[in-house]
Amino acid sequence: MMTSTTTLANGTTTLAIGTSAGTLALTAVSALVTGVLASYTLRHHRQVFAWMQKIRGRDEAGTELDRPAEWLADLYKAQCRCAQKPCRAEDFEDICQTGNMIKGIADHTEAVRVELTKVVERVDEYVATALPEPVPAARIAAADHRSQLVLAMRQEAARHELARAVIAAQQKIESQRCA
Repeated sequence: MMTSTTTLANGTTTLAIGTSAGTLALTAVSALVTGVLASYTLRHHRQVFAWMQKIRGRDEAGTELDRPAEWLADLYKAQCRCAQKPCRAEDFEDICQTGNMIKGIADHTEAVRVELTKVVERVDEYVATALPEPVPAARIAAADHRSQLVLAMRQEAARHELARAVIAAQQKIESQRCA
């Protein structure tokens, strides 16, 4: 190491080269900049961690809603197959089965419990409108024909209400996934 001698009023002092005030100030500034960058990095990592936790929460909530969403899609397809035609009890097998599956999970799915309960109620109302088995007869009386027509119209109105409830539940699930 190189040394220099500086003569001061009271004597001689040996100083190392590079210990001037400018070098000392540069070292202090670089340490300060490093500290500031470290604090910004820490802050950024905290924000990234918070964002990851939020995304993970959404993903977990999304998987909870996958089965109800799938069953609602199945129920919508099944009720579409019954659209604008009079149905008997055997025509409602798929709808009953899917309705029972939704009923079983409705209490355990907090986010969309109200909507799923409404869908189950609409399924029950729709299934209750099943037309009676036809009586083999050569001729149907006008009054019987009219009463069957009224029942068929009630059945179609109940199917329409079921479709509206299913769509509302599907929209609620989508809004829960996006939130």
